[in-house]
Amino acid sequence: MSSYDMVIRGGMVVDGSGGEPYAADVGINGSIIAAVGPDLPAGKQEIDARGLLVMPGFVDVHTHYDGHVTWENRLRPSSSHGITTVITGNCGVGFAPCRREQRDGLLRLMEGVEDIPFPVLATGLPWTWETFPEYLDFIAGRSYDMDVACFVPHAALRVYVMGERGADREEASAQDIREMRGLLEEALDAGAIGIGTSRTLMHRSSDGKAIPTLDASEAEMFGLAEVLRDSDKGVFQIVEDIHLPGGSLDRIRDIAERAQRPVTFTIGSSNDGEDRWRSILGQLEAINDAGISVTAQMLPRGVGMMLGHELTLNPFYSTPTYQRLAKLPLAERVAELRKPEVRAILLSEAPDPNAPSMVGRAVREFETMFELGNPPNYEQPPEASIAARARSAGLTPEEVAYDIMLREDGKGQLYLAMANYPHGNLNAVGEILRHRDVVPGLGDGGAHCGTICDGSYSTFMLMHWGRDRKEGRMPVQEIAHRLARRTALLVGLEDRGLIAPGFKADINVIDFDRLALHAPELTYDLPADRPRLVQRAEGYRATIVSGELVYRDGEPTGSLPGRLVRGARQPQVQESRELSDA
Repeated sequence: MSSYDMVIRGGMVVDGSGGEPYAADVGINGSIIAAVGPDLPAGKQEIDARGLLVMPGFVDVHTHYDGHVTWENRLRPSSSHGITTVITGNCGVGFAPCRREQRDGLLRLMEGVEDIPFPVLATGLPWTWETFPEYLDFIAGRSYDMDVACFVPHAALRVYVMGERGADREEASAQDIREMRGLLEEALDAGAIGIGTSRTLMHRSSDGKAIPTLDASEAEMFGLAEVLRDSDKGVFQIVEDIHLPGGSLDRIRDIAERAQRPVTFTIGSSNDGEDRWRSILGQLEAINDAGISVTAQMLPRGVGMMLGHELTLNPFYSTPTYQRLAKLPLAERVAELRKPEVRAILLSEAPDPNAPSMVGRAVREFETMFELGNPPNYEQPPEASIAARARSAGLTPEEVAYDIMLREDGKGQLYLAMANYPHGNLNAVGEILRHRDVVPGLGDGGAHCGTICDGSYSTFMLMHWGRDRKEGRMPVQEIAHRLARRTALLVGLEDRGLIAPGFKADINVIDFDRLALHAPELTYDLPADRPRLVQRAEGYRATIVSGELVYRDGEPTGSLPGRLVRGARQPQVQESRELSDA
């Protein structure tokens, strides 16, 4: 008779605590890890992990699957990269609470901020809810290939209470704030894990309007923070323009002091060579040393944008001639682009300096633009940039970019490292990533369908920072700790991120030596037959969620044990191997 439902046999356990890897079997009963040790009795199902790493499932605290969870069950690309829990509602954008007459506005906001096309959202969203608890109930009735937890999106909350006044960024009245507080409290009681907001100029709707929360008053921000304090629940997530000259964490510290709950924000490095992030890290240390809980999220590679004729943007997308050609099917457009006279015209036209997309205005930063390649190379030297290649060939960068994008029948892609790439390398990323108060994140899974594919960050971190980089590599146990346990604790999900008895059986079995990334590719599987970028990986021999095998060698098994996670979750037993997170 079998003692366990499943045994992962003979692997090297990297348990998520940060401690040294050790050889052991892992026994699972139901959705819980039952035992970890040598020579466990047989299981009903066995996975041979000899020569492989056994890690906890990764927790991605920054995604935008708010719409996807209403129309699909497999959350790609995240599910291809060992992610077993995702958090939605980041940056203050989402679809609940929402009145019928406010729907288009929220769709335009998500389209602009997160590059999810309006037709996708208009076709895919079933809109069977109005309030945030009703939205959670809808998700709770569905199943997924991973668990899902949700922030309340501040922009949706503000517009729900204030209507057009909220969308137009008018100051909230005392009554408005009272109503927002009441709705946030109701959402936390229903299982929201906190609130997400944005105060960055980069976040605009597709019609060019700034996000409704951009300049929300101190009274509004503090009022929402105090709901977390009074209920002793939730996390406050925020995006701020701290990267700008003179940027500081003063406002974030004030919010954290009011909330008396964890606050998390995004951090990175600009490409201008000024190490403003060092000052931010110093401020972050001081905040946490004072007993206030604030954690930064860092993408483990350049903040990148994919450019091409099939994608949302390219270096010519806003020129008058390309705007006319963009209406053609790809094959016809490519035929036109190959004509010498069309090429000459496009190379002579300047891009629109007032393009609606602020990100789109960066599409000619050729010094940090590269041909990504397959397998993709996310840390190329400056001499490999489009600008450097052009100088070497006696061409303009526009000419080099133009010709690359016409390869593969017009499917050639460029990679623009918009940030996190000062001095032409990822040294600053590595330094920030190792900081005690920083966790990996910002994969933005579900968002930026035609511009960004960073949902693979977990695989990249394991490969690049754990195995392949010549200098500055991180121990694999530290990477597992940061990808799984630190992120789980950040959002209050204490029941996962560790391989230990009593913890949730979310586990990856990884062939570390064979771990590999494919180049991003387009797949036409969104509602309204629209495309999105996805990225496959090799080396994930098994991904287990709640004790069920959901992926074997990257292929789905048909099992969908993932569910909505409401609020904080505690482990069934006291953990014993975990390192301090201080």
